[in-house]
Amino acid sequence: MAQSVQRMPALTLNTDGHPHPRENTLVALTALLGTIAFTTSFFHNLHILTSWTGLFGIVTGLWGMFISVTTAERFVLMITLGASAIGFYLGIARGGLWG
Repeated sequence: MAQSVQRMPALTLNTDGHPHPRENTLVALTALLGTIAFTTSFFHNLHILTSWTGLFGIVTGLWGMFISVTTAERFVLMITLGASAIGFYLGIARGGLWG
């Protein structure tokens, strides 16, 4: 008697089965920059770090959205792009790029 095996779906950005090293690198870089920008936006004296990482996160996120292939890449990019934008805007509001 044949029975189907229930497996957990793999957490991957390559949902189409093809490797995308350039796109995945941009996703990872945007996620790192967005996390740093959002986390440091809670501290008023780190506005220079916040605004620069937010700006670079926005640029890499937009470029990643431009060349992304799968929906999973776009999903992660949109969340981390939003975190970068929040960090950037709060960093600009608290002192800007050059202090």
